[in-house]
Amino acid sequence: MTVTPFTVLVLCTGNSARSILGEALFNHLGKGWVQAFSAGSKPKGVPHPGALRLLARRGIDTAAFRSKSWDEFTAPGSPSVDLAITVCGNAAGEACPVFLGSPLRAHWGLPDPADASGTVAEIDAAFEETWRLLEMRVRAFLALDRAGMDTLAFKAALAEIGAMEGAAT
Repeated sequence: MTVTPFTVLVLCTGNSARSILGEALFNHLGKGWVQAFSAGSKPKGVPHPGALRLLARRGIDTAAFRSKSWDEFTAPGSPSVDLAITVCGNAAGEACPVFLGSPLRAHWGLPDPADASGTVAEIDAAFEETWRLLEMRVRAFLALDRAGMDTLAFKAALAEIGAMEGAAT
């Protein structure tokens, strides 16, 4: 029997840092049970070098990651989305397009590591902290008994996950 993965679209404004890390974590930890994508309302065009360095340190191939518009997920033939998660306040406050699959929505706001300045080590530390906070959320999501939850309980669980340590608006 083939299992259809639960699809997650991780959204942010620039799709260069937090959303890229979220996509990577869902796909890495979800191991086929979850298929994640990321996108932005105003994509930067390329992933942040700090995000790519972190993924490489974690042994995750960075070749497929790119900064893209959320419009790619509204076109015919695009993947159906079960859950859209915003990871920044800007994207959460914007009017999201209608995605195929009429996904549930959640907000897991975190500070933007792309705003970090200083040495490469200091910037990398900001990305590591964002990774830690996102990993905690993704692991909590994966531990949910989605089959045993109705939509209201699932939405409440997603909100609780979004309010975990490090939450930002």
